[in-house]
Amino acid sequence: MAASRWIRPEVFPLFASVGVAVGICGMQLVRNICTNPEVRVTKENRAAGVLDNFAEGERYKEHGLRKFVRNRSPQIMPSLNGFFSEPDLPSSN
Repeated sequence: MAASRWIRPEVFPLFASVGVAVGICGMQLVRNICTNPEVRVTKENRAAGVLDNFAEGERYKEHGLRKFVRNRSPQIMPSLNGFFSEPDLPSSN
């Protein structure tokens, strides 16, 4: 009875959006811990100090999503943007 009073259907979108945000933050945290060349979790790696590992840093920076969107238009809806930014106005002669 008490749960039905506090959990209402109107707040489900809020739960979903907060859940997605927490998921994105968790994914980024795991990505940084597992693949970032500057994060060293084990004691042996921390003892190595500063490394000049440019190739590993380049691999981390150029991930799959960046390669996928590199040559694409930075607009989400280019046809809609073009429709509203470049209207065909009749010329007045």
